[in-house]
Amino acid sequence: MSKSIFYHAGCSVCVSAEHEIVSLLGNENVELVHLGESRDRISEAENAGVKSVPALLTPSNNVLHLNFGASMADVKG
Repeated sequence: MSKSIFYHAGCSVCVSAEHEIVSLLGNENVELVHLGESRDRISEAENAGVKSVPALLTPSNNVLHLNFGASMADVKG
């Protein structure tokens, strides 16, 4: 993986974190995944170790959990 992946659920905490991440890393270096809109990627996020969103999966496969917006259980509904 050459890009970071930013997983979020669209809440205000997530959107704020998204803007900061894009500002820091650059749009070309991060893939944005809205799990509410891309529900088929929830298992991908969980398998990567995402426990809550917003979270950033780095190119070295480390998960950085940022602020607490929602648990994965909340995202799954």
